[in-house]
Amino acid sequence: MKKLVAAALTGALVLGTIGTATVFAEDDKTITVAASATPHAEILEQAKPILEEQGYELEITVFDDYVQPNEVVESGDFDANYFQHIPYLNSFNEEKGTHLVNAGGIHYEPFGIYPGTKTSLDDIEDGDNIAVPNDTTNEARALLLLQDNGIITLKDGVGLEATVNDIAENPYNVEIVELEAAQVARVAEETAYVVLNGNYALQAGFSVAKDALAYEKSDSEAAKTYVNVIAVKEGNENNEKIQALVDVLKSDDIKNYINETYDGAVIPFDEADEEAAADEAAEETEADAEAEEAE
Repeated sequence: MKKLVAAALTGALVLGTIGTATVFAEDDKTITVAASATPHAEILEQAKPILEEQGYELEITVFDDYVQPNEVVESGDFDANYFQHIPYLNSFNEEKGTHLVNAGGIHYEPFGIYPGTKTSLDDIEDGDNIAVPNDTTNEARALLLLQDNGIITLKDGVGLEATVNDIAENPYNVEIVELEAAQVARVAEETAYVVLNGNYALQAGFSVAKDALAYEKSDSEAAKTYVNVIAVKEGNENNEKIQALVDVLKSDDIKNYINETYDGAVIPFDEADEEAAADEAAEETEADAEAEEAE
């Protein structure tokens, strides 16, 4: 019997490796999550005692990049990650051939333009440099925010795929400095302005409410597009322990912690927002399909 059980477990592990999902044992009460330090790991720490009351042990490992957290979930080494928004998740899957899905939206973080060597957007001058994240979706988001504030103009229709090559008008001749997201805040003393993801702004000691020179408003479609999610390998999104994790992170206790802690830099994502985002995504998919048929 022991040999049969071992063989079954081995088969499950193999399937988890070559298929789309890792098989969780029914009695597995440990939830392993890869996360960014701020605010994701901090929020998860608040969920720990609540999950413990439900019989689950939450293990959190902090990563300081945007690649490894997805790789360790894809490989099955971790159950889930919490660090990214849906556009980045989709882009990563497309570029890397991974099979990660959204198990639940938890919060969003308004993107902001923060002071570097200059403390007001009114002080912008010809040739100023502005640091932005260099990963595909976040760079587009940064460029769109710069456009919204009259610093550049992008080509029509580029949207969330915008790059520096899509800048159509640059009246101030600004130099866009492209850096890995974690490095952007570190050049604040060398660049006129920095455009930051919410979590890296927090790590750098910036407050959206007090320090941002401009930012995505909490009710904007842009902010809701970039909801941060619990991501898992495809097939595991309805697993009992994953759903327990998502339910706790969506609870009033966690929402209250977020609202009281982050001064508007992190905003809970509620069900109404999630349904609206899902409807919008469905409409975009339908529109894309119709456009392809028209071609």
